[in-house]
Amino acid sequence: MMFKSAIFLLLSAFSCWLGATELGQVSAEQLQAMQQNRHALVVDIRTAAEWQASGVIPGSHTLQAYGGDGSFNAEKWLADLHKLKSSPDQPVILVCRSGNRSGKLGEFLIRQGERQIYHLGDGMQSWIKSGYPVDSNNTPNNKH
Repeated sequence: MMFKSAIFLLLSAFSCWLGATELGQVSAEQLQAMQQNRHALVVDIRTAAEWQASGVIPGSHTLQAYGGDGSFNAEKWLADLHKLKSSPDQPVILVCRSGNRSGKLGEFLIRQGERQIYHLGDGMQSWIKSGYPVDSNNTPNNKH
């Protein structure tokens, strides 16, 4: 048990450093730990139809990034993201269906100077496959 704790602390310290300069990728287990231990802001960037179809990660915030036509209003989305953050250095974990959109958006945020940005590798698919709960009664948590 102590060995697992030591490994987690080392990985957390490394991911903090990594998150400062480039997009970090987290597993479902790491997302849950960061949400609980580091008060990470989990942001589901999928569409309303996707939220309703599969539910959302409990405690996450819904903030659709891309329109149905693929459009992205960066200025508005960034302003909405900053409203959700409890502090400028709060870790942010982006979630989409498969990890593709969240990875692209995460890279964009890093280029904009944002720090401690992560995304859920393989997206909601990995969360559901790992057997973690979904919240289907509270979709979306925040409407944007």
